[in-house]
Amino acid sequence: CFFLSFLSNLQDNIFRMEDSHFENGRGKSPYDPKLLTASLLVDGELYSGTAADFMGRDFAIFRTLGHHHPIRTEQHDSRWLNDPRFISAHLIPESDNPEDDKIYFFFRESAIDGEHTGKATHARIGQICKNDFGGHRSLVNKWTTFLKARLICSVPGPNGIDTHFDELQDVFLMNSKDPKNPIVYGVFTTSSNIFKGSAVCMYSMTDVRRVFLGPYAHRDGPNYQWVPYQGRVPYPRPGTCPSKTFGGFDSTKDLPDEVITFARSHPAMYNPVFPINNRPIMIKTDVDYQFTQIVVDRVDAEDGQYDVMFIGTDIGTVLKVVSIPKETWHELEEVLLEEMTVFREPTVISAMKISTKQQQLYIGSATGVSQLPLHRCDVYGKACAECCLARDPYCAWDGSSCSRYFPTAKR
Repeated sequence: CFFLSFLSNLQDNIFRMEDSHFENGRGKSPYDPKLLTASLLVDGELYSGTAADFMGRDFAIFRTLGHHHPIRTEQHDSRWLNDPRFISAHLIPESDNPEDDKIYFFFRESAIDGEHTGKATHARIGQICKNDFGGHRSLVNKWTTFLKARLICSVPGPNGIDTHFDELQDVFLMNSKDPKNPIVYGVFTTSSNIFKGSAVCMYSMTDVRRVFLGPYAHRDGPNYQWVPYQGRVPYPRPGTCPSKTFGGFDSTKDLPDEVITFARSHPAMYNPVFPINNRPIMIKTDVDYQFTQIVVDRVDAEDGQYDVMFIGTDIGTVLKVVSIPKETWHELEEVLLEEMTVFREPTVISAMKISTKQQQLYIGSATGVSQLPLHRCDVYGKACAECCLARDPYCAWDGSSCSRYFPTAKR
């Protein structure tokens, strides 16, 4: 790896390679640029989910850079990671104590033997403690707090068989007033070549934490089924960060041997994480495209607050969708506000970023980068009725035109 210095010179923004500063890329980036990886830089330390070898078989979650010894997931153990494809990584506080901070990785991987009949893919959320420095005698320079759980995004089907959207494509965290509890938006597609569809599911961090505090997945041997672990769980509970909040241990190197042994053999949780309301908030199955990316903006409209989703597709279009609560408030109705063609030729949208400050959406693909405004109120016509019927929370009738609505406090 090499470093880029950013030089802002009048109107020209220049990226320049630092020839004198090269870094070994092992554990930081894959050898194959097409391989899906995820990374996050926190306090000068790089957390990355990637492949460590040239063949792309040794997948791991690493922590490199910084002043500490590199650390990674256990090697050659499918219970930990099984041919994963990493999507994103995020720092989410666990409590008001920074020692409890956790890094969450979102990825998809092949289902573990015995977890599913036949070949299948499962979406996952994995956690590690930011202050994990590995074990003392076992799991040396390996994570001791790694846990993972399955993310479910499915709809009930005929004969009681659910239709699962297991191919996790993208994740967006919608921050709330409480930094410990962002809303997780996930974009999923189906694994089947016969039935193609996409879905968006929402998850609460309260449900995620409940699963990580639940039963561990356990089986007595390769020919046994996975069951909830019924035995005694060692103290402090595996997956808990060493801090004064939950246990009194100052470092993972001080953890008892039985905790490390249990953590090594029980990295997966038995219960999955179900979405809010136990179903997707949006499904598309009758179209010639699939979802690839998502960003979300929380908008203060004239009649309340709404979450507006911008969803990228594999044909280069962006869907602008708003979720509107139905009368019961337990279900959401999605309203497609716009379907925008971003690139001249159909291309997979591979990256999307949102700037609420600039009120702009940035879209990336193999063919280039594009910029779109979050709202185009003028496209809804020149009449009050047309403006209101559009149901776009960004827009309102100001007496003479359909224009951007600003709450009184923000004027």
